[in-house]
Amino acid sequence: MIYLFSAIVLLGVLIAIHEFGHFIVGRMCNIHVYRFSIGMGPVFFKKLDKHGTEYALSALPLGGYVAFHTKKVSEQDLDLMQPLTPEQNANTFESKPKWQRALVMLAGPLANFILAIGILSLIFSNTLERQFIPEVSSISSPFLLNNSSLRDGDILKSINEKQVSSLQDIRLELLSLSGTNGLINFRFTRGLSESEYTVSVPVENYLSNKDQQNAPENFMGFGLSMKIKPIVGMIAQDALVAQTDLKVNDHIIAINSKPIVAFEDLRSFLKNYEGSEIDLKIQRKDKILNIYVPLSIRKNSEGIEEKYIGITPGLKRSLVDSFFKGAYETYNLSIKTITFVGKMVIGDLGTQNLSGPIGIVQMAGDTAKAGFMPFLYLMALLSISLGVLNLLPIPVLDGGQLVMLGIEAARGSPMPARMENLFYMSGWIAVGFLMIFAVFNDISKFL
Repeated sequence: MIYLFSAIVLLGVLIAIHEFGHFIVGRMCNIHVYRFSIGMGPVFFKKLDKHGTEYALSALPLGGYVAFHTKKVSEQDLDLMQPLTPEQNANTFESKPKWQRALVMLAGPLANFILAIGILSLIFSNTLERQFIPEVSSISSPFLLNNSSLRDGDILKSINEKQVSSLQDIRLELLSLSGTNGLINFRFTRGLSESEYTVSVPVENYLSNKDQQNAPENFMGFGLSMKIKPIVGMIAQDALVAQTDLKVNDHIIAINSKPIVAFEDLRSFLKNYEGSEIDLKIQRKDKILNIYVPLSIRKNSEGIEEKYIGITPGLKRSLVDSFFKGAYETYNLSIKTITFVGKMVIGDLGTQNLSGPIGIVQMAGDTAKAGFMPFLYLMALLSISLGVLNLLPIPVLDGGQLVMLGIEAARGSPMPARMENLFYMSGWIAVGFLMIFAVFNDISKFL
């Protein structure tokens, strides 16, 4: 039951936000709205407001729509017709300037992007964000062993000039390079060194099969260990460190004058340390400080006493920083989505990750079980996908509507009715085929 309920909530929010974007901008442009529906198919609940707009819930939670007053609705959808004032009757969709109609079409995807920014900002401001260091742990490629200075312990900084700092960053960048013939440029630093160097790896039809695309990080020619950056995310108030000047977001760069790269270095140091306090060298914004921290004592799971500092690694973002991070991630994931769709179309990227209704139900239930924040993160990802996909130039989608508006602007008059009907029919066929393919894709994952 949790799977079905979670999916209904997830899809309901995404659809409602998308359609509300169309609705509110249409209202602002003074276009009369007959119906605002969440869901498709038969209506099982409806309520009429004072403006003559009917708010409806429909049986199939796989979409929604805003029915504006147009000449086509007046002729074809008589079930939506309500008695209109002369002013309302004049406010048809076609009567508005092209720029207003374009804004109405863009408003749905834009609402999805705004939702994603809001959700991601909320997540970043309410969670401790682990900062990772991709450290080389093994080298398997003969080319790298014989033709580069790459060593274990070197830190990966970027792939083809795109900065990476997490496993997700690395996977997305590698997948965006699927089908590449030529060179992939990996940029590294050596330990604590500030200087960077580039290793160019020749590839041919990179990530050409399904197994490689499922785990692209395993096909770089070298392995990575994701170490945790030693940034103070939380300070235990019952530990002695709480009495010092150490603060959240301080970056620990040395312990007892010994430089460290990762939080794991701090743990290793404490294992054999016999003193009662340590000297932490930290970076606080643009300042370098030394703070003496007394160690606390606790019993571990085996009942043995051990020394500890009382800090949890992670980055605590402010509301403003969280907003900008949320906006950047929304932009970055939107670009990646466009790239992946393009690569699927030309065959460089497999379609095994394309999910339909069954897959969405599965993901919704799994993330709901994992917690509220994972569920919200999935909602943000799907909201970005919905925004991007609706901008594709496919008839019946918002992008297709914009194409038709562009054709109308170029011709100086609307497209002939017959051609418009063919245009829409091709769109419905394309969307229907895509939906059927996605459902079969979902089913194949369970076989």
